[in-house]
Amino acid sequence: MPELLGPGDEVLLDDMGAEVVLRRPVGRVVSLVPSLTEAVATSCPEVLAGATDWCTHPPDLDAVRVRGTKNPDLDAVRALRPDLVLANKEENREFDVRRLRESGVPVWVTVIETVPQGLGSLERLFTAALGRPVPQWLRTARELWDAPVPPEAAAVAVPVWRDPWMAVGRSTFTGDLLRRAGLRNILADHPERYPHIDAAVLDRSGADLVLLPDEPYRFGPENGPESFPGTPVELVSGRLLTWYGPSLVEAHHVLHDLAGRHRRPH
Repeated sequence: MPELLGPGDEVLLDDMGAEVVLRRPVGRVVSLVPSLTEAVATSCPEVLAGATDWCTHPPDLDAVRVRGTKNPDLDAVRALRPDLVLANKEENREFDVRRLRESGVPVWVTVIETVPQGLGSLERLFTAALGRPVPQWLRTARELWDAPVPPEAAAVAVPVWRDPWMAVGRSTFTGDLLRRAGLRNILADHPERYPHIDAAVLDRSGADLVLLPDEPYRFGPENGPESFPGTPVELVSGRLLTWYGPSLVEAHHVLHDLAGRHRRPH
């Protein structure tokens, strides 16, 4: 690696422990992760050159689109001549990361499975990788989510797909986010992270509440709630359950409000 360094270059380790050669200053970024796209676009929009088709926030996002998170157009990414590409272990394919790196494109891979891990990863992304100050929204998010975990208010089930039905299981960012808001994922001890489980089974699971997000599957008033006749249902933005970035501030308020409104009687 050292022989590849030029004047001002720096070698850092990403969240996976992989060496990333950063050309300073980092002035052109392509993000393959919607959460990271929003984080960069909100904090330093001038560096964001490209993003995926799934990057929907901020709503006025102005960046070249490079297809999806699972099937990025690697030629389009390379054509943007990025100083850094942002990826995530869970959302992006290792194959695509490897092909970009083999062609000389630096890729920073994040690993985010808990709220503290997410806050730390985002801070390091800005300060170490991008050479930027910690954004104010990230400071606010840390203040909100660093508070002690509240007592459990309610148990929830969180479907993320139907036909077949799938739900949030063990060891997920969503589950940790819910727990820190006082909402226990009813499938937190399931052996799979996203188990296939029928809606009727979830309806009889003892959950106090079913949360139906609008992504990755677009649940809505006429698409989902009818499958849970025995359990209260709340429609919620999927961005507030699965994204890590500026949405963490709003998620804190929304999820704590949900916990308060569905608190189990003592």
